[in-house]
Amino acid sequence: MNDCAGTILRRLAARDIPAALELSEQAGWNQTSEDWRMLMDLAPEGCLAIEVDGELAATTTLLCYGRRLAWIGMVLTKKSYRGRGFARRLLTQALSLADQTAIETVKLDATDQGRPLYEKMDFRNEQAVERWTRCGTEHATGTTVPVGKRPDETWRMADRRAFGADRSELLERLAQRGRPPFVMDGSYCFTRPGRHSHYLGPSVCDAPRSARTLIERALTTSGDRDCSWDLFPTNTSATAIARDLAFVPTRRLQRMVRGKDLHADNDSIYAIAGFELG
Repeated sequence: MNDCAGTILRRLAARDIPAALELSEQAGWNQTSEDWRMLMDLAPEGCLAIEVDGELAATTTLLCYGRRLAWIGMVLTKKSYRGRGFARRLLTQALSLADQTAIETVKLDATDQGRPLYEKMDFRNEQAVERWTRCGTEHATGTTVPVGKRPDETWRMADRRAFGADRSELLERLAQRGRPPFVMDGSYCFTRPGRHSHYLGPSVCDAPRSARTLIERALTTSGDRDCSWDLFPTNTSATAIARDLAFVPTRRLQRMVRGKDLHADNDSIYAIAGFELG
């Protein structure tokens, strides 16, 4: 889509990964090139960009979990192009794609800066989500409890019940990225490298005790790096574990929803998958 000379709205492509990574780095976000690549692989039609005179100027992603839920993420505009309405254009296109696919619910995690735009596009507040961080320290090594490359049916079903939609394709992709999750019956916890800090999540657990065990094991993979953990402050068991493990809240976003309400089981979700993933 080209509506003025030199400005093109198009899909993101693999060749855009270095420039996309530069955008998320400019914003101080934690995504790696592999995170960008994963989004493009999972949702090639929903990864959108605006190009100006051959330069990547803005991005937005739409990741669909079946027809029940879609997730907006990576709403980024290069500093030199802000104020030109690119985020609105990309969001409009992403929501049009969701409507064409008859998606029932669209969600996103909004910064204070982004909330006014989302409110104008019919998003409403659902709940807070917080980032907790811990400075890097050496941890004793633990024993990895892998599930292999395909998620086990027990905890895959537990995730679907807790999250409210089927995101098994995302979980499989995370499991294939070289670090299998830590599991215990129907509970699990993932970790993955981030650009600035090691990332804890997603994690769904059936009880605080199993959550504590799996999270402690997962943290052994971070080495001496800082670690980030995104959670719902309403899950008091998660916040209690985070405090016990020397995490402190450092950032607060607002989860917003458009369309039908779709409530998650917050008491079972000990860590989200990421602000761009849900």
